[in-house]
Amino acid sequence: MADEKLILDADAIQRGLTRIAHEIAEANADSASVGLIGIQRGGVHLAGRLAKLLAGIWSHDAPLGVLDVSMHRDDIGQRGIVSVQPTEVPFDVEGKTIVLIDDVLFNGRTVRAALDAVHHLGRPRRIQLAVLVDRGHRELPIKPDFVGKNVPTALDERIEVSLSETGDDDTVTLQSMSPNK
Repeated sequence: MADEKLILDADAIQRGLTRIAHEIAEANADSASVGLIGIQRGGVHLAGRLAKLLAGIWSHDAPLGVLDVSMHRDDIGQRGIVSVQPTEVPFDVEGKTIVLIDDVLFNGRTVRAALDAVHHLGRPRRIQLAVLVDRGHRELPIKPDFVGKNVPTALDERIEVSLSETGDDDTVTLQSMSPNK
């Protein structure tokens, strides 16, 4: 059984996403050249929420896509059966500023795979990274541009993000795994 500690409630998640949206808007004066891509699975719903917030700030919609990185991971041989999710990027990434969005940044391997996947779609002008939670323990030189909350963790802990879009309450919890897990 895991011990669980609430890190973010629904209000804190909303405040974090609102702050991230404003930071994205501030960092990207040419809002028409920005495209948002949520990383399957955790970043998809967050990308949708950020798209709505940015539409309110910019007074126009930002193109929104979703990206599955399963086949671009460097540990695909170690993962066993891979559940591939849809990739749908209905806009041209060529020359755009792409904001990759994920729920939790851990060792950086998912983001590395996402960078590879985006470059298979075209050559963006630049890629930025937005995450709801940065938990540390990077194995690759990857740093987010926009962060909702930094949560220092131990390697035997995990961050669980639950969102209303999946039928849960909006929460982020830190779970300490017991030795028998």
